[in-house]
Amino acid sequence: MQDRTKTVIGGKGRASVAWRQFRKSRSAMFGLVLLCIFLGMAFLADVIIPYSRAIEQSAADRLMPPSAGHLMGTDKFGRDVFARLVHGSRRSITLGVGTTLLSVFVGGLIGACCGYFGGKLDFIVIQACDVLTCIPPILFALAVVAALGPGMLNLIFAITVISIPSYIRVIRSVILSIVEQDYIYAAHLCGSKNGAIIRRHILPNALGPIIVQASMNVASMMLTAAGLSFIGMGVQAPAPEWGAMLNEARDYMTDQTWLLVFPGLAIALCALSLNLVGDGLRDALDPKLKI
Repeated sequence: MQDRTKTVIGGKGRASVAWRQFRKSRSAMFGLVLLCIFLGMAFLADVIIPYSRAIEQSAADRLMPPSAGHLMGTDKFGRDVFARLVHGSRRSITLGVGTTLLSVFVGGLIGACCGYFGGKLDFIVIQACDVLTCIPPILFALAVVAALGPGMLNLIFAITVISIPSYIRVIRSVILSIVEQDYIYAAHLCGSKNGAIIRRHILPNALGPIIVQASMNVASMMLTAAGLSFIGMGVQAPAPEWGAMLNEARDYMTDQTWLLVFPGLAIALCALSLNLVGDGLRDALDPKLKI
């Protein structure tokens, strides 16, 4: 059976058709541009401003408002807020993207097995997911971090664990709709093994919904990580991170508003860009779309 992971529509690959549809949405393109700015800031943080400016303390520069020397002012320790915002983007985006990739991998593997094989495995996993989804995600993550201790690795682990059940459910439902297709029966008749069928035929055709779910989930992962850092259970000082910056700004939000506004805007705009891109991908990868 010929393996084709790319469906041709009107002589063009699915990717090119999806990109053409994606470009039609102004909001999606705006989100993509905004997201590229944040990604560029994260990758080029050391080029934009030295990391030493983000952790270097100066009593003389304490709580200075935005100026030519400090574009976004300084915090209570005299550290440059702009430098902390730029270098904090690395941790905030890494938390969102890293936890999403881990969740997709683990949840996709379990969900694919449940949807394809079914039986007792499917029943046990779904019951376990029902139990986990009854617990508020932020509370479960807080309990995990409290048990393991604050820190970036523990934060990634906690957020990954709470998001895996949702991916299992989404991917399982997608797989269940695919395994009933004729080409899956044809693959069985040709003697293909289960592993090869899942790898070559099922997962490539399930990529669209998985990509959409993942792209829209990165923002919620970032917000959860920022929330845990805000209450002191995430990234620890002096490492810069947007949620931790908000935590440090609590005592100065009425007088030194720049300490609160800039990291808050960064979180809001980055989450907005990811949601807009996710909406655009959802429309572009819609299998019922007529082009």
